[in-house]
Amino acid sequence: MRPLQRLAGWISDLRLAIGLLLLIAIASGIGTAIPQKEEEAFYHHLYDPNPWLGVLQGEGVLRLQLDHVYSSSWFLGLLAWLGLSLILCSWRRQWPALQASLRWIDYRTPRQLSKLSVAETLVTDQPGAGLERLEAELRGGGWQIRRQDDRLAARRGVLGRVGPLLVHAGMVVLMVGAAWGALGGQRLERFLAPGRELELLDSRGRTQVTLALDDFRIQRDPAGRPEQFSSSLRLIPPPAEAQEDPRAAAPASTAAAISVNHPLRYRGMTLYQADWSLATISLQLGRSPVLELPLQSFPQLGDQIWGLVLPTRPDGSDPVLLSLTSEQGPVQVFGPDGVALAQLVPGGAAQEVKGLPIRVASVLPASGILLKRDPGVPLVYSGFAIALAGGALSLVATRQLWAIADARAGQLHVGGLCNRNLTAFAGELPALLQGLESAPVEATRA
Repeated sequence: MRPLQRLAGWISDLRLAIGLLLLIAIASGIGTAIPQKEEEAFYHHLYDPNPWLGVLQGEGVLRLQLDHVYSSSWFLGLLAWLGLSLILCSWRRQWPALQASLRWIDYRTPRQLSKLSVAETLVTDQPGAGLERLEAELRGGGWQIRRQDDRLAARRGVLGRVGPLLVHAGMVVLMVGAAWGALGGQRLERFLAPGRELELLDSRGRTQVTLALDDFRIQRDPAGRPEQFSSSLRLIPPPAEAQEDPRAAAPASTAAAISVNHPLRYRGMTLYQADWSLATISLQLGRSPVLELPLQSFPQLGDQIWGLVLPTRPDGSDPVLLSLTSEQGPVQVFGPDGVALAQLVPGGAAQEVKGLPIRVASVLPASGILLKRDPGVPLVYSGFAIALAGGALSLVATRQLWAIADARAGQLHVGGLCNRNLTAFAGELPALLQGLESAPVEATRA
């Protein structure tokens, strides 16, 4: 039994809890510095040429699970360890302290009061009347009183003893919510072009909601750099009624808008405006109808460069590369040797490239939407609220006071304890006794 008690004492040690909090804070900083939950190739591309902190390459980042810090086994282990430490600390220390503060302690002799942190003695001809005046004064100040014939016990601010327990409970609830969100949460990022729809399915393959993008806008500064992205969405609920009854009307959609730093919360999901891309380019080749062709990114050519390889002959030979950096253009045309052949403006006139007239009708941008579902968010917010409430209650000082009337010696002995700001309490007690000495007995009895 003793080894278990020693282990419990070590786990519930305050220094260990502080060390765990420091490690969790450092790990959270690492999770902020390193992009999370990207493809493996992303980390090799980012950290193989330039190791993180000059030490870790992409393989090291993946091996240490730094690509998903908050759901890694070692981070969840730290949370579990800290939670166990807080639970044991509450069970071994805070709960007994609360129970002790709720029990009335009956001091019967002046000698017992003299050993308290604050003790005073008032010499009076009528110690019993002084005890009555003290009782009335304390009751008027909101103290709880337990009165005996020649003595009393009083206390105030016992609720403050609940504060540390609530702080620990709130932190445990917060960590449970964080772990639940890391393990059970979902994260999905998709690029959606205007006029397209995206069905979101639950774990059973049933449609939760259909996300339709009506419009996507990019606001740019005078230099052409993007400043803000915004998407106009329609959220269409699943057609459950239509499946049961073919004659049922289609479910009504909900219009919404998202932009950077202005997400949308819908049925437990959060939709963020995360990024943007170029989806398609509309081309007219000679006298052909307008063709809508998909664009792809070319990271080897630079950041945010899109394009496509277009053959200029019916047999698919003699290709050219069309590249652009924004939906406003211009569209650069390069030959196989990398020589610039033409520059096309969306909506402008056609230009001849290797004998083939090419006109760019338009370029369609795509909205990068990030969808997150975190089932632990209610617990995280609840944990914060509980911890804040506990912190506020912890500021309430718990005061205890005892008084004994000694009729033979003509003395009123008063002593007290206080868990916070003992200096102020020590100054209040003499002032309280002076007030009792100056107050008339008849007025108090009336």
